[in-house]
Amino acid sequence: MPKRPEPDRLVGESPAFRLALDAVSKVAPLNKPVLVVGERGTGKELVAARLHYLSSRWEGPFLKLNCAAISDTLIESELFGHEAGSFTGASRTHQGRFERAEGGTLFLDELANTSGLVQEKLLRVIEYGEFERVGGRRTQRADVRVVAATNEDLPALAAKGGFRLDLLDRLAFDVVTLPPLRERPEDIPLLAEYFATNMAKELGREYFPGFAADAAQALQTHHWPGNLRELKNVVERAVYRAEPGEAVEEITLDPFRSPFRPAAEQAPGARPGLALPLDLKAAVQKLEIDVINKALAAAKYNQRRAAAQLGLTYHSLRGYLKKYEAEVRGGD
Repeated sequence: MPKRPEPDRLVGESPAFRLALDAVSKVAPLNKPVLVVGERGTGKELVAARLHYLSSRWEGPFLKLNCAAISDTLIESELFGHEAGSFTGASRTHQGRFERAEGGTLFLDELANTSGLVQEKLLRVIEYGEFERVGGRRTQRADVRVVAATNEDLPALAAKGGFRLDLLDRLAFDVVTLPPLRERPEDIPLLAEYFATNMAKELGREYFPGFAADAAQALQTHHWPGNLRELKNVVERAVYRAEPGEAVEEITLDPFRSPFRPAAEQAPGARPGLALPLDLKAAVQKLEIDVINKALAAAKYNQRRAAAQLGLTYHSLRGYLKKYEAEVRGGD
């Protein structure tokens, strides 16, 4: 029977990552709000959990709310609760996240998506520990630590009037900025092994046999715009596609890559990219040569890196280079 995979945890030894973890450990014991900043997929929720479990509130609740996943009309009720009859469908009193997180930590992800009204109420509850339910008149008290996260430049947003500056000042008692995966190259093999081992357990396999050299190189040279989340998806996909007991050899960076992928619809009146009739074989060859040349240039003519950018193994790219050796630059 397949084993349940362990929950994701913070893994890494790179200097940039260790600095971020040191900042988390230093601020965790304080009863102050913390703002976690980082690109999508960098592990902001894991850092929020670490802040909670390293604090004196670790036995209290740790609740989460993704502010981008809830409409403006519902987020106020989700945070602060509502009284029965306060709006259509409110048949009974509802406790919001601040009430349910009493004595613990509330993690607010994608905070930049909240409205001005919600930001005003957040400022009050963080500053004074007070709020009212929607439709209520009685002031409620809240002993809750707020950890907020964003992948946006909140100071720039506040300067344009898109975020309350006073709330930003209050939240930013300390700011933990997480490095993107491309700035943590030493951690990629560690993370890949961790995700792969966990996936092997989920599949009921006895062990994970590792990555072949080309597969490891493809993981190491990819830019990872989706950071940890993208790496996890790529590794888990590679493990489940590999035969049990055999090392992972193929890395599929783009699961949509296919010669049969539907083309995007053209806007009315748009000019087609190719004029018919045409020599299909020559057109395909020209496209392949152009794409390979662009990938090589972007990779500074490092062939292993270019292969990773194209979703190819190193040996597959070498085959293309041999085929088009007269037309491809840097193919020797």
